[in-house]
Amino acid sequence: MKRSTRLALISLFGLGLIGLLVWGILRPVPVTVDLARVTRGPMEVTVEVDGVTRIREIWEVSSPITGTAIRSPVRVGDVVAAGVTPVALVEPVAPSLLDLRSRTEAEAAVHEAEAALNVSKSQLAQAEADLTYAKSQVDRTKALVERGVASLVRLEDAMQALSVAEAARNTAISGRAMAQSTLERAQAALIGPDAARDANGSCCVQITAPADGVVLSIDQISERPVTAGQRLLTIGDPSDLEIVADPLSRDAVRIPESAEARITRWGGDGTLSAKLRQIDPLARTEVSALGIEEQRVEAIFDFISPPEDRPGLGDAYALRLEIIVWQAPDVLTVPLGALFRQGNDWAVFADDGGYATLKTIEIGRRNDQVAEVLSGLSENEQVVSHPGDAVIEGALLAPAVRE
Repeated sequence: MKRSTRLALISLFGLGLIGLLVWGILRPVPVTVDLARVTRGPMEVTVEVDGVTRIREIWEVSSPITGTAIRSPVRVGDVVAAGVTPVALVEPVAPSLLDLRSRTEAEAAVHEAEAALNVSKSQLAQAEADLTYAKSQVDRTKALVERGVASLVRLEDAMQALSVAEAARNTAISGRAMAQSTLERAQAALIGPDAARDANGSCCVQITAPADGVVLSIDQISERPVTAGQRLLTIGDPSDLEIVADPLSRDAVRIPESAEARITRWGGDGTLSAKLRQIDPLARTEVSALGIEEQRVEAIFDFISPPEDRPGLGDAYALRLEIIVWQAPDVLTVPLGALFRQGNDWAVFADDGGYATLKTIEIGRRNDQVAEVLSGLSENEQVVSHPGDAVIEGALLAPAVRE
């Protein structure tokens, strides 16, 4: 081979090698990214909040008198029938024991009352005798007047005496009744604890269940003293449940009337359904676990799912609610991970033939996964999910391979 030819081949090889090096240096390095597709379909926005179940109607049974509540005849969980099942027995307060001086004074009061009763009986007997005599005088005077022997004035005097005798008799009857009551009151002061029960032993006030249901709680099973109005136990129907949730006030204003909710993490299989009944108009301040003051509102939901779909669910059981505040059947959505701020606007990096293209978009409602696209993207476009600093306008994209 001629020397000139060999030099030409070496020169061409050197130029090719230099070209390859330049091309390798200037060629853009592809950025490995995850791509997500812009899709159209149903979308909903929810508010998640913790809740507890609560029996709708609770019946509290209280003592009607001050006394001693006998050991409870029922236990928690017992089924009771309205007006039939005895749920409590209350014995009135037993009289206290008398010391020697008090008993002596009480016995003396009894003797005094007995004597007064005897006096009133004697006065009544005298008044009845005077009345009998006055009646006979009226009858005798009437006969004399009819025969013309006595005057009408004498008859009037006799009738007046009869009226006075009748009034005296009535006064004596009232006096005897007063003396009898005084004696009974004095005798009552001598009644001791052992004499409180009657011959049949039925000394107690029996309280029956005010409604059908089961016994939820008993304040104290054992015998104890109680006051009038003190609660003894509570009764309710475990199948008649409602849900009490406490969303933040800023979330509560977004919840529409009669909003539906999904119930999760209630301990059973599947998801239950509920419907909003009311939201309290007054919020309350609570301190979170992080020490932050929050304004929360009580929201009450009714179960839509029948009792047979929630076996075992009882009063004050914890659960989780997903309250639906907005939903639509056909919405263009983009994953939240693809969104980022570009000034005051929202933007994404779209895949344009393998290269990143920056697009400013307008979004609407958002949930924890996707956002509603109002403008800037079309269906089936692919966007970069969670773009890093390496993704810039015009960057070469290399979709990640997921096994």
